[in-house]
Amino acid sequence: MEKNHSGYRILVADDDNSVHEALRVHFRREEYQMLSAFDGEEALEMMRRSRPDIVVLDVMMPKKDGLMVCREIRKESNIPIIMLSAKAEEFDRLLGLELGADDYIAKPFSPREVVARIKAVLRRLHDSGEESRATHLVVDNLDIDMNAYVVKLNGTVVPCTPKEIEILWTLASNPGMVFSREHLLQSIWGYDYLGDTRAVDSHIKRIRAKLCMEGNGWDIRTVWGVGYRLETDIDS
Repeated sequence: MEKNHSGYRILVADDDNSVHEALRVHFRREEYQMLSAFDGEEALEMMRRSRPDIVVLDVMMPKKDGLMVCREIRKESNIPIIMLSAKAEEFDRLLGLELGADDYIAKPFSPREVVARIKAVLRRLHDSGEESRATHLVVDNLDIDMNAYVVKLNGTVVPCTPKEIEILWTLASNPGMVFSREHLLQSIWGYDYLGDTRAVDSHIKRIRAKLCMEGNGWDIRTVWGVGYRLETDIDS
């Protein structure tokens, strides 16, 4: 049975009041607590003060835009971030993923789609996952704890976003197996991501920058034209 996610605190940062009103109606039905911010500085202040469970962050905002806010949040928190972006802002959407956003939704959007994306994130973070008994994995100097959503390298915690941890877990659980970008989109994001496999590439790039280094007995390899695999037969 799916866990009831009522009571979660969702911070919506957007300078368009109609966005807040539309989402508020749907969040109320889910019994989510909605927090509203209308500029980037207010979003950061509210995030620090109220500690929401997830942030829905618009790219275009006064004082500090969404990309700046995303960058600041990632310096101090791994809270899930869903970015809102106009369809024409392709560069901003990709840059948002590079900066650590977990997901993005193109404007104009359906409030039901936003709710569905939020539910998918919360389900992965908080459900017990009875079907999956394994929640802890060690590969050489890499330690992944899915109960706590914690990744350690050489015994030191490395801050990673939920999506980064889920991708890493998928690859590390099946060393040597090639996963296509499309498969990772379906299994990690849990829906048809409009064919935009660059989301996977952006997250892999961040994982490599944080964790892949000389001395590891493993590495994430690109299989050109297909996807990625984690190899353990590496000379350390």
